[in-house]
Amino acid sequence: MANLREAQKQLTRRLLLESGLRLFTAKGYAATTVDDIATAAGTTRVTFYAYFPSRSELMRALIDEQLNEVLRRVRSPEHGSTARDLVATVAEGTPEAITAWLRRTAESWSEIRPIIRIGRDAAVVDPDLPDLVERWLEEAVGDIEDGLTAAGRFAPHQRHFRGVLAMSQLDYVAQHGDDSDWKLTRDQMLEELADSWVRLLT
Repeated sequence: MANLREAQKQLTRRLLLESGLRLFTAKGYAATTVDDIATAAGTTRVTFYAYFPSRSELMRALIDEQLNEVLRRVRSPEHGSTARDLVATVAEGTPEAITAWLRRTAESWSEIRPIIRIGRDAAVVDPDLPDLVERWLEEAVGDIEDGLTAAGRFAPHQRHFRGVLAMSQLDYVAQHGDDSDWKLTRDQMLEELADSWVRLLT
């Protein structure tokens, strides 16, 4: 019975997250209310608050749980979250490893893009969520820095900044690559991005 109750709680939480994501995407963060989310999830405002103290906390959960799940990021005391495969890829530093990691990540862009866009939208209008996405991106920058440190590549003061440059490139391409007029196929974009990462990180 306890297992069934726990499964039901997890399902309700998941429905609230999915409904929030869907409504934030369709209506925008500012125009979406707690009541909208609860109704779309087939539940009530009271139930919503049993899972999330506020709309801001649901948005945080979309970044901390949904986005990290898609990208296979796990909790980390150093950075908040970490992608061990990114740390290992950067430490290895071969063009083949970097290209393969970027290609795997690109397969998730359609899931990543709306959460990142909503997170940035939310940070503009919600004082509880300043720099939500940028702080999350800093966690990925930390992974790159850790990979460079493990490999003993570059001076300590250079590692973080190289991670910033690499993640900025990846974020921009992931957010705009599919609707841009860059006259490149996705494969060509990924080749150029991988070439840039190799030069930055090796």
